[in-house]
Amino acid sequence: MDIAFLGLGRMGRELVPHLIDAGHRVTVWNRSPEAAETIGRRGARVARTAADAVAEVDAVVSVLFGPEAVRETITEAGLPWRPGTLWIDVTTVSPADATEFAEWASAAGIRYVAAPVVGSLAPARAGTLAVLVGGEHAAARDAKRIVGLWADQEKLRTFDTPAAATAAKLVANLALAVSMETLSEALRLGRAAGLSDDDVLATLSLTAIAPLAAQKGALVTAGDFDDAQFTAEALAKDARLMLATSDVPLPAVALVAAELQRAIEAGHGDKDFSVIARDR
Repeated sequence: MDIAFLGLGRMGRELVPHLIDAGHRVTVWNRSPEAAETIGRRGARVARTAADAVAEVDAVVSVLFGPEAVRETITEAGLPWRPGTLWIDVTTVSPADATEFAEWASAAGIRYVAAPVVGSLAPARAGTLAVLVGGEHAAARDAKRIVGLWADQEKLRTFDTPAAATAAKLVANLALAVSMETLSEALRLGRAAGLSDDDVLATLSLTAIAPLAAQKGALVTAGDFDDAQFTAEALAKDARLMLATSDVPLPAVALVAAELQRAIEAGHGDKDFSVIARDR
């Protein structure tokens, strides 16, 4: 299959090799050329423009920073789409954004599927991400043949609409954000009460946030946030989408959003989101 891949950020760079290894003919485009050139050496064709990338392909996969990037790169860019092209958007967007993109695609004769992922760079590399697929039945079926290359098949979920898939992604990221705040505050409380960090992490292993404590605990206690599996800036953007989507208060999300914004303003936006647990 001829596939265009738009967006080679941290996640995109991990997903493209799965397409190449599966034997697809892949054309890549990225706003900054360095990442595209690296993937080009891996076996993809490098396009000079997004328009060059999408012309004459069967499917387009986009992994962009957020809804504004999708509009700028795709829906408002006048790209030369072939009628019936399958557009799979992995970008984290809001349900309202997904509905907007679906309506735009329908008017343009394009088959749109939202397929955000749940998981970080390591499972992306291993092909064990959770993938949330939402769209018209036939389009979603076709999309799963592609996104299934980076999915744990037991974590491949299908929804009736793109909006539902994107809502589920925000729910998943809400759980991640709030759990990280829980880990951060538990360590602060433990220290204030005279417990060692090891005591706190051992106790958290008995709780609902045990997986996150196991994954991030040692990094947080060491103050090492450079290995950014998921950046503070990216989670802050997702938190804003959560708050904009909900018609009722989300006080825990608002708290984490403020913590993330403080980290960004302190120059830590490109650090792992667990930087909100840094010592003050």
